[in-house]
Amino acid sequence: MAVHYVAGINEIPEGTHKIVDVKGFSIGIYNVRGEFHALNNYCPHQGAKLCKGEVCGTNIKSQVYQYIYGRDQEILRCPWHGWEFDIKTGKSLFSDKVRTKKFQVVIEGEKIGVVIGA
Repeated sequence: MAVHYVAGINEIPEGTHKIVDVKGFSIGIYNVRGEFHALNNYCPHQGAKLCKGEVCGTNIKSQVYQYIYGRDQEILRCPWHGWEFDIKTGKSLFSDKVRTKKFQVVIEGEKIGVVIGA
């Protein structure tokens, strides 16, 4: 497994992301409240560029007819069909069986790296 340095931490301020290409992968690097996460820029539904979608929150568990918005800036919504994914885990919000690939992020000094490997 190799670390590929793709950005400086100052290039991705909190609440933003950057799409990079590494070893044949298009990867979105997200800064969620100071923590960096990396997701494959590919929606498992129909192949949309997932990281072009909106970063938002979602409705969280609540009483019947009560709608509580939460998890702001932690959810990535596919631009084609609205499938939602947890930026921190890559898991979809609607099924335990659907996810997008998550890459390990390495911070070294002021550099952000992603791990690509066998």
